[in-house]
Amino acid sequence: QVQLVESGGGLVQAGGSLRLVCAASGRTFSNYAMGWFRQGPGKEREFIASVAWTGTYYAESVKGRFTISRDNSKNTVSLQMNSMKPEDTADYYCAADSSLGGRRLVDWDYWGQGIQVTVSS
Repeated sequence: QVQLVESGGGLVQAGGSLRLVCAASGRTFSNYAMGWFRQGPGKEREFIASVAWTGTYYAESVKGRFTISRDNSKNTVSLQMNSMKPEDTADYYCAADSSLGGRRLVDWDYWGQGIQVTVSS
């Protein structure tokens, strides 16, 4: 069982930056793929970024602006968000998978509770 807790959300102006951190429980964190999804108002939850032993992956909408990274010594995965836009406003979710993860919700085994990010124009 893996428990995920997100932190770092809040309000930021357009063009600004925010860093989300997901803390994971479990002794085998390094074996898991980790990912970030988001769900905007009235929208479906969508893939943002993931990191696995095969590499890092990004949605086109955030490529070049967002960076995912992990620290296996601290059991954390971070999402650095730069040049933020109002359309980045959403609840952001951390996810973990015992395999490679993927871009679909069903590809992931565990989910955090989510954290709100608001980008003002």
